[in-house]
Amino acid sequence: MTVQTSRADVIARLTQSGQRGVLRFLTCGSVDDGKSTLIGRLLFDSKLLFEDQINVLEKDSRKHGTAGDEIDFALLLDGLEAEREQGITIDVAYRFFATEKRKFVVADTPGHEQYTRNMATGASTADVAVMMIDARKGVLVQTLRHTYIARMMGIRHIVLAVNKMDLVDHARGRFHEIVADYLKSADDLGFETITPIPMSARYGDNVTHRSESMSWHQGPTLLEHLEALDIDSDVQNEPFRMPVQWVNRPNLNFRGYSGTVVSGTVQPGDAIAVAQSGLTATVARIVTADGDLDKAVAGEAVTLVLDREIDISRGDVIAAAEARPEVTDQFAAEVLWMSGDDLLPGRSYLLKIGTATTPATVSSLKYRVDINTYEKKPSRKLEMNGIGQCNLSTARPIAFDPYHKIRDMGAFILIDRFTNQTVGAGMIEFGLRRASNIHHHAMDVSKSDRAQIKGQKPAILWFTGLSGAGKSTVANIVERKLAAAGHHTYSLDGDNVRHGLNRDLGFTDEDRVENIRRIGEVGKLFVDAGLLVTCSFISPFRSERRMVRELVEGDEFVEVFIDTPLEVCMQRDPKGLYKKAQAGEIKNFTGFDSPYEAPENPEIRVDTSQISAEEAADQVIAKLREMGRLG
Repeated sequence: MTVQTSRADVIARLTQSGQRGVLRFLTCGSVDDGKSTLIGRLLFDSKLLFEDQINVLEKDSRKHGTAGDEIDFALLLDGLEAEREQGITIDVAYRFFATEKRKFVVADTPGHEQYTRNMATGASTADVAVMMIDARKGVLVQTLRHTYIARMMGIRHIVLAVNKMDLVDHARGRFHEIVADYLKSADDLGFETITPIPMSARYGDNVTHRSESMSWHQGPTLLEHLEALDIDSDVQNEPFRMPVQWVNRPNLNFRGYSGTVVSGTVQPGDAIAVAQSGLTATVARIVTADGDLDKAVAGEAVTLVLDREIDISRGDVIAAAEARPEVTDQFAAEVLWMSGDDLLPGRSYLLKIGTATTPATVSSLKYRVDINTYEKKPSRKLEMNGIGQCNLSTARPIAFDPYHKIRDMGAFILIDRFTNQTVGAGMIEFGLRRASNIHHHAMDVSKSDRAQIKGQKPAILWFTGLSGAGKSTVANIVERKLAAAGHHTYSLDGDNVRHGLNRDLGFTDEDRVENIRRIGEVGKLFVDAGLLVTCSFISPFRSERRMVRELVEGDEFVEVFIDTPLEVCMQRDPKGLYKKAQAGEIKNFTGFDSPYEAPENPEIRVDTSQISAEEAADQVIAKLREMGRLG
């Protein structure tokens, strides 16, 4: 028998203001711990479901539910058909409800490990994490993973919801055993509060009403605790910060800078500074669609008009002049990796922080976190759902505050440069001092001066292809012909550099990335010297070749793809490597157990299976002349 609620009553409850403001919380934990059921029960008991919603829920419970003749409250949250068929949560589902004391925004996050990135998304805006644990199963690996991610995302309060107590006969001993086990792992993570509550979400026991079967529990129900929890944010007491979303210029008489205030307050007359450039001005007006404001606070979207024109663009941060954020191009951060392709130090990604996007590299992985023990372990890569401490380097300085101080100023994502997918999320901890102590020293003789003396346009000629394709042979002939014509050259070869500069590197994916990164930096120096430098490397990953391309100016990188079929390379096998790879004597060999990503749009493409190395070199030089590289 269900209690029918009128639409007017529901709307009245949703629009009431409450006394303690809005609380954002998420339910998390392992698979089938009852997260969706808990939220459905909260919505139902709060009388916030329309009559037609209840009718549909009863019908769907008979079709998809797991509660027999009773209502399956999880179906309120599992809206995707795939979720209902599998009985799991895939995406993050947000719901809103209110009581007389408070408004709530709740996120139902997936329990499966493969959807960890969705859980992190829900945690990024939450004040409280309700950590669900099945009383029969106890603390699981996913429980620990979600707890650690909650700490990473700045959540300060945990509710330890030991659910399905009805399935263990409401045993007090079992509850305390689980609580002790959890606290042993989570006590050192620095949460302000961890509140254990035994419950049965299906029946509402200790969710919205006290359980007669667990009278031994003297603490609050879940709803009582959430209503009373003090989560007053001090973000408005932090210094003023506003990342610029866009420059508002509707006509010649108006110039404003639009964005959302992420911390502090601002009002006309306040002195501000552009964090990256240090330029200062005074706020003249605070403009909104509803008129000018006397003051803007954290969370409000506004347009600032300044008393004078200064250089500001999207991605800049407008800050209080007397309390500016740190600006650096190197920092330490904790990273949650979300991609099936491992995080490899040295590989280039796009880093998005606030409204700014810039190329970035993970310069080192200091350690990874063992999610079972929270132990810090050395590692050279991060796998999917792995968490690690990294040092990062950006192509240009960024403005930030530590994540634990101002979330929106310390949170960033990493984006794959080819697929444009988000592959990682990070929280900045501190800037690296060397970033602010090291500066570019201006030299009197420039790259253009050196190039003019040599009478040529410097460039990196990057020869890539499979082992045996003929890269080194063709590159050697190209350099010989260029030198004979009076050009100033140098050659970097894959085998030769591994006898010196890169003798410490192997052939794992991580070492291949670092190998190319170092060569790219050396090639950049040779270009700065005004030389034509030939580089012969398998360089199997597009991302690393692109990284080298971006080290120099747009036309100073010429990709030469020696496009020789694998079958031909195996027939040649000049070093006997293919034979050894086939016999299992060589691991991580490109073309066998390590991939080669062929160039998609190389400047020059030659096939040495059809022509001689001499002819291939002539083709390369002819193409360079067409491009104007040889004067």
